[in-house]
This record gives sequence, structure tokens and C-alpha cells, in this order.
Amino acid sequence: MLKQLPFVVLMFLLPFLLRGQSSEWKIVEGKIRSPWADQVDPNNPLPEYPRPQMERANWQSLNGLWSFTIQSKGSSLPATHEGKILVPFAVESALSGVGREVGKENELWYRKVLEAARPRKNDRLLLHFGAVDWEAEVFINGKSAGLHRGGYDPFYFDITDHLNSGKNQTIDVRVWDPTDEGPQPRGKQVKAPHGIWYKPVTGIWQSVWMETVPESYISDLRNTAVVDQNAFSIRPTVTAAKPGQRIRVRVLESGKLVGERETSPGNEAVLPIPNPKLWSPDTPFLYDLEVILMEGRRVIDQVKSYGAMRKVTMETDKNGIQRIMLNDEFLFQYGPLDQGWWPDGLYTSPTEEALLFDILKTQEMGFNMIRKHVKVEPARWYYHCDRLGMLVWQDMPSGDMGNRWESRPGVIGKGTEKKRTPESEAIFRKEWKAIMDANFNFPSIVVWVPFNEAWGQFKTAEIVDWTVQYDPTRLVDGASGGNYTLSGQIMDMHNYPDPVMPDPKIWGSQQVIVLGEYGGLGLPIEGHTWQEKDNWGYQSFKDKSELSNRYKQLITDLLPLIPLGLSAAIYTQTTDVEVEVNGLMTYDRKIVKFDPDLMKTLHQPLYDINLHEK
Repeated sequence: MLKQLPFVVLMFLLPFLLRGQSSEWKIVEGKIRSPWADQVDPNNPLPEYPRPQMERANWQSLNGLWSFTIQSKGSSLPATHEGKILVPFAVESALSGVGREVGKENELWYRKVLEAARPRKNDRLLLHFGAVDWEAEVFINGKSAGLHRGGYDPFYFDITDHLNSGKNQTIDVRVWDPTDEGPQPRGKQVKAPHGIWYKPVTGIWQSVWMETVPESYISDLRNTAVVDQNAFSIRPTVTAAKPGQRIRVRVLESGKLVGERETSPGNEAVLPIPNPKLWSPDTPFLYDLEVILMEGRRVIDQVKSYGAMRKVTMETDKNGIQRIMLNDEFLFQYGPLDQGWWPDGLYTSPTEEALLFDILKTQEMGFNMIRKHVKVEPARWYYHCDRLGMLVWQDMPSGDMGNRWESRPGVIGKGTEKKRTPESEAIFRKEWKAIMDANFNFPSIVVWVPFNEAWGQFKTAEIVDWTVQYDPTRLVDGASGGNYTLSGQIMDMHNYPDPVMPDPKIWGSQQVIVLGEYGGLGLPIEGHTWQEKDNWGYQSFKDKSELSNRYKQLITDLLPLIPLGLSAAIYTQTTDVEVEVNGLMTYDRKIVKFDPDLMKTLHQPLYDINLHEK
């Protein structure tokens, strides 16, 4: 067929014909896949800029085919490799092209040889990783550039001093991940998947990239909206700052300059904003920020960012019940439990379009909030929530489990706390802080959730109080459905399938009352399940009509709880995940089980309740 095409036409079509194909890579067969799996370009997967909150022009994606090998833990840097792996997809995933498990006895090694000349004098070359699960050591030309532990937070190393004088540079990455056989945060991952526990995710699972920066460079931003003062507070951090250097911060509203201040590196710049536009699900307005490092009149470094004017508080209503307030107004927050798993990429969406799809579909169904469940997403996911106006409750990924809990209707969760080792405690505290730091600037995140259902819950009051103090710009749901504590601002119950709430006369004056999980209505759809049989939901149905009718009843029962004191509810869940079939959509995202227009109509009365009415 191709031989019959004119040569010019063939040359025009060839890039398109080859897209998504490679003699060194192909998707592992055997499981369902999403519609975007076939759109993955192995030469340039997920090419979007990975860090929209601090964007530079001079960067290079390293996503694509790397060499890999799996060998015994403690072995030396490998001289040869088994084959190719597609970064940034975990080695167990179909999209990695490997589809193999590693285990705690082994280590996964990556290698990438690339052309990268030493930067010009006084410039530095930074190597960034969006996330690697769990322990990663990076070698440049055979020498260790640094070690990072943490599966959910971004990190980078300055690799300038490890570069060869020539153009070819070799990057090796050693990864060790004990999954559920270690004390580290790991969410739903287990060595032997079953029920609500899923496949392991080992290795690089977010984008890898390089950027060239000057010797003194902007290395962090902390953007805070001070709504009551109609101002932004911007605190830039500069690495290798020199005396006399200044930071200029500019705020733009739809391209028009509305605020400008200068400060010294490490100090905040407070910028008053005239007639500020408040951010909300209905009006998700984002201000553009420009942060410029200067030496005299000379620009040394600059980054682009953005911010939003919004505040989240807890206040009592006319009945003395604590409520979640957004910009001083009560808005019932309702959304799905979103686990962020993919049948083909596991933790990693196949494409940017896929990453965005779940948010858009959730919004189309009339939800205004997402609870990101025991997983942290790439920065671009939160960016899309920011620009679309989707509220986010962010969980800490759980780990080091084994303690007991109790929760049933009308009873506050009670049980035992986990007695963690000093190593386990230190790992949790370090990674939780790193997750909060990395995602602080995203205005869509309105609630932090340190613990879920007592999974590894320990020293609850101490951890929750620290979280409240560390970030007073958000509320803290200290123990979602777990061992209850008066620390934090939210009291959260889980109940399946029907909506319930604790007695607001007892608890409502102290904390905001929410239903952190409920629903779980299941519908397996043939040809779109992870396995052919033994799939499950908390309550299963035969067809979409039965499912829809039961969901209508849930909303009918939920509505009267809001004026009584309920401030938020979370329905389980966005998509099916592995053998769980209680999603609004199938795991492959090819079938939406509910009519979006009907869902939006059902949900609107949840937001229309006026608590100020007599």
C-alpha cells in the first residue's frame, strides 16, 4: 500500500505513520487500556512543561526510551542492560513496555546517554525528577550526584560538576522500592494485589527533565493570597544569592500589570491588588506572576508563575455549627474519591489529554471537588484544577499499616494507633512536609488529609497540629474515617453505601462535619473490567438504570443533612480501579456509567441551600 503512494506524499505521512511505534518498545498486552494508550509517542511522551508554577524557557525533556535492568539489591552499577523502558511509566505498567515486578530483594537500574555539553561559565545544569518510587540514587558519568527517598515529591540535583568535557553524558538511576514490605508511604500498592489493594509502582513515574540556570537562581516560590488585605505575599528563595541582588515581582491581570514590588532574596514581597478577582469554582480567575532576579539593572534569572485570590476558613453558621467557608461564603463541597490510577500507566496517565479528562468529566457531572486519595498527582494535574476551578482535598499516601480502627454509623472512629519505629516516623514526617511544600502554591488545594481510616495512623494530635500550624491557609482533615481526634478543623466519617453524619449537636460546635466516603455503587461492564470475574463494589447492580436509580436515592438522602450541619461529602469513586467496579466510569475510561446531564441536575440542589435563611 505504501509503495503505491507518491514519494512526496509518503515523506509527508511518514512521521505520522511512525508515531507511537518503535522497534525497541511496544505496549505490554493482556489488560484493558485507555483510549489514549495508542497516542503515546515513545520518542516524546508527556512533553508538556512539568512545573507550571515555576516555569523557565530553557529546558529539555528527558522522557522517552531509557535502558533498564533489574538486579539483586546492593549490586554495583551495571555494565549491560536487559532492554528499553519508556520513561516516565513505572516498570510494572503496560506503557513502560516491560510489565515486570521488581520486589524488595532487587533494584531497578535506568540508563540514558545524551548529548549535553557543559554549560557556559557560571551557569548550572539541573536534573529534575517529578517523582520516583521510592529510593532513587542518581549517577552522572559513574559518580553519585545524590540520593532521594520519597515516592511522591519532586527533587533535583545540580549535575554541573559531574559532567564530562565532551558532549556525551551518561545518567544512571538506581531505584529500590519495598512496596508494602517497608515502612514508607505507598498508598494502595501491595506485592499481592487483591480487593482495594493494587499493583506495585516502582521507579520513575513522573517526568524527567533538565534546565540550565545561572549561578544564582530562583529555586523556590511560596505564593500566598492574603484576601483580607487584598494582596499577594510572594516569598522567593534564591540559591547562591549574592550581596546586592534584588527580586522584582510583578502581578498581571489578563496581561495588564496590576502590582509590582522589589525585595531581597528570601524575603517576602507584599503586593496590593486593586479590586481583586476572587477564585472559586464558578470564577477560577488566575493572576500571572513574573519573578525576576536582578543585579543592578541586569536580569540574572526569571520564572513565570501564577496565583489566585482565595481563602478557606472555618466559621459558625446561625445555629452555631462549624462550616467550611470559601471566601467568607458557605459552599457545600461535593466530589468523588479520585485514586488517579490507569490500567495502562498505573500511576501515570498516558497523555496530557488523559490527565485532563478525569477532571473535565468530573466537572461535567456537576461535582465541584475532588478528594485525591492516598496519592499525589503530577503538578500539571493541580494546574488544571486551578484553571478549571476544581476544589481539591489532598491525602497523604498511607504506609506502615497494621493498627486497628473502628467506624460505624453513629460511632466516632476508635482504635489503636500505630507504634512506628523512629525510622518510619522520620520517613512520614519528611515526605509529608515535602508534599505540602511542593504543592503549597496550588490554590485548588483547600484541605490537607494526613491520615485515612487509621492506615498507619500514629501520634495523630501531634501530626495534625503540626499540619495546621505549618499551613494555616487551608483546613486540615486529620483522620478521614479513622481514629477520631479533636485536632484539626474537620470531623470526618465514612459509611457505605448510604449517607450519614454524626450528631451535629454534639460535634458541630467544635469541628466541621463531613462525610469523607460513601456510596461505592458497583457496576461491572463486560469487556471493560480488569479481570473477567470476581469484580466487586460495595453494592452491585445489573445495569445503568438500576445504578442510576440507587444513586438518585443517595442524593435524596444526602440533601437534608446539609442544613443540619454537613459541609461536604465524597462519593466513591471517579473510576473503577483494578477489581473495584464502583466508579463513575470504567477503568479504561471508555464508558461513563451515569448520564452527565442528569448527574449535574441532581447535584445542583446541593449547592443551592442557603444557610442564611431564617
